[in-house]
Parts: sequence; C-alpha cells; structure tokens
Amino acid sequence: MMHRGLRRLVHLVLFCPLSKGLQSRLPVLKVKYLLLAWLGILVASWVLYMQYASYSELCRGHVCHMVICDHYRSGIVSGSSCKALCEERTLTLQRCMSTSSTHQVYSGVWKERPVVIKCGLEEPLKGDGAPDSVLRQEMTLYDKPTRGTSMDEFREMLHSFLKSNLGEQPSLTTLVGRVITLADVNKDGKVSLAEAKSVWALLQINEFLLMVALQEKEHTPKLLGFCGDLYVTERVSHSSLYRLEVPSYLQALVPEALSSSMNQWLAPAWPRRARITIGLLEFIEEVFHGAYGSFLMCDASPRHVGYNFKYDCKMADLRSVASETAVREFLRGRHCETNADCTFGSDCTATCDRLVKQCNTEVVQPNLAKVCVLLQDYLLFGAPQDLRTDLEKQLSTCVTLSSLASQMEVHHSLVLNNLKTLLWKTISNTQYS
Repeated sequence: MMHRGLRRLVHLVLFCPLSKGLQSRLPVLKVKYLLLAWLGILVASWVLYMQYASYSELCRGHVCHMVICDHYRSGIVSGSSCKALCEERTLTLQRCMSTSSTHQVYSGVWKERPVVIKCGLEEPLKGDGAPDSVLRQEMTLYDKPTRGTSMDEFREMLHSFLKSNLGEQPSLTTLVGRVITLADVNKDGKVSLAEAKSVWALLQINEFLLMVALQEKEHTPKLLGFCGDLYVTERVSHSSLYRLEVPSYLQALVPEALSSSMNQWLAPAWPRRARITIGLLEFIEEVFHGAYGSFLMCDASPRHVGYNFKYDCKMADLRSVASETAVREFLRGRHCETNADCTFGSDCTATCDRLVKQCNTEVVQPNLAKVCVLLQDYLLFGAPQDLRTDLEKQLSTCVTLSSLASQMEVHHSLVLNNLKTLLWKTISNTQYS
C-alpha cells in the first residue's frame, strides 16, 4: 500500500504541476530542476508527516505520568521514584524512545544521572485513547494483593509466582527476600499495601523480573527505582549494536545494502567490537544455568544489545529474554501443524510432533547459535587478516549448535570458550583490553 501511494505521489508531481503551455515557455533544464525540487519538498513533507504520526502514536509518556501520579496521590501505589516523579519533578521524561504504544520508553535525568524510564500502558478498549479510559484499565494492575493480606501470605504469593515463572530453584527464597527488600521503600522492615501492589504489578513485566533476578550481573542494566509499574534503569549510552536504524516507513525506500554499508562505516573499530562481543558472550554464560535457572533470548536482534562508553556490553532491552520454564510452559500441549506454530517470541522455536500435532518443549536453537548469526555480520568485516579465517570457521561451527544434540552443554561451553579465547588473545595487552 505504501508503494502504491508513493507511485501516485510521483505521478502527481511529474505530470500535474505544470501545464503544457508553461512547459513550452520554460527551458527544459529549468523544468526538470523545478520538478525535482517539487518532488523533494513533497517527499520531505511526507517524511515529516510520518515522523509526527509515528511520534503521536508511539509516545504517550504524558498519559503514563498522569496515570502513575494519580495512583500515587490516591495512595494506591508507592515506590522509591514516586516523590521525584510526582512531587519534586526532579525525575522527568525527556526524549521518547518507544517502539510500542504499550511500552513507553523515555530518556531522562535523575539525581544528575542519565536514566531510562519505562512504563507499560494498556491499549484503550475504545479508539479514543482518552487518558481516563487508560486510567480505568490500569486499575486492574493493582488488584493484588488485597487488603488484609499478611506478610507470610505475601511471601507465599511471591514464592509461588517466581516458581511458576522460573521453575523450582534452590535459591528462590533468596530471590523472594530480594523482592521484599526492594518493595520496602521506606526501609521500616514492613511492606505497605501500596508497596506490595506496586512490586506485584512490576513482577508481571518480564524485563523487570529479569533485572531483579540478574541485578548482580555485569551486563544487565542496573535498576535504580520505581513507582507503581513505572521503573527507572541506568542509561546505556549506545542502545544498539548498530548506530543507524532506518525507520520502518523508510525501509521500503532505503536499500538494505546501503544501510548495512553505512552501519559498517559508522561501527566502532574492530578491537572495540571484539571487546563488546566478549561481553555479549559473557552474558550468554550468565543466563545459561544461572542461580535462577536458564533464560532464552527469543529475539536475537542487534537493537537489544548495547554498550557503554567503555565498550562494555550492556543488554539495552531484556523484554525478549524469557525463562526456559516460561517458554516450556507456553509450548507444552500447544497444537501445531508446522514448526512455525511452536514459536515463543520471535525465534524461540521448537519442533512440531506431527503425529500428535503438539509442540515439543525443547527450543532447537540455543542462545549462542543465535548470537553467532548476529556476529557473522558484526564481527567479520574489518577483522585482522591473520584472524579472519579462524574466526569465520569458529562462527560457522557456532551457528550450527543445536539444543537437541547429544552432549549439547559440553559442546556449547567448548565453542563459547574457544571464541572468547580467540578474541581475548587478539586484543589483550592492548589499549582495547
């Protein structure tokens, strides 16, 4: 539809603006320049309109701020960031970075520190999108726990919830204690109803749950505060592996080869890319059989992998990372006709048992194989000549890894360690290490 609309626009510009009489009185060259200028103005106007339409649809931070602060003033929610957000106004939403209207992401500043502010919004049931309709829907987020729930009952609620999402792990009691400490905003040793409602709503957000579970890990952004189901994290200075991202409405006009070449030209020097890669491989290790089970990357996109000013890898977006338990539960008993029917997220795909027409629960491609597919584009260009052949060979081996293979864990660890060692030997004892 976009192509058809663009063709109509070009047709109008080329054939409608000037009458034949006027064209005959002007030099042909001037007519061509005039047509090109006219076309340029119209295309630029279209781009500006699409940007405005995209911004107004995706960026609803004012609604998010209104809803959260209304709940805070009503005593429904609490959090370590509420006062700064709603009273002191020292935590402010600045630049919109949202890619979904239901998941608001803004850059901001808090305590003289650059931060990222994230907040979930339900789609309005009606098309008006009025803030009061969103407010009514948001109320259902805070319906648990109910008034009269004891601390022991709340602990049991948390334990059951974490067990269902992360599986039976020996360290779940420690994680429950961590969540309760986080919820106790005023550090009085008790959790108020507003504090409990807020942290319960936050735990329904996959990314927040992972941040709490992985908060001591080096490559996970630090959680700095929250208010209701709004949460604040440290800002990752580079929120994607690639610096140039073509907006969706321009992708049909910009050749993929051009955007790829531009990203290669803008990318950090190869040794710095190697350092970022080592950090990404360390993250793969951290989420593979960790203290709270295994986690799967279900959208291995360069948009989700970032790095800081020291070129240390930081996962900029954890929404697509899910616990293996949650993925298995999603797949168990699921009806299927093909393997594509057995997909969680974008690319956590299991096989379909065509005899019983149900999904198997084992995801075929492990995290490392998905990351290596990403690294074939990111790491091979500009690689040192004496390293390139060996690196290409190791990445080719890596992308063929399968979770269904025998002795998968041993093979997985061997490939990961070989790749890390190769990269580290190349940049060790240099300014990039």
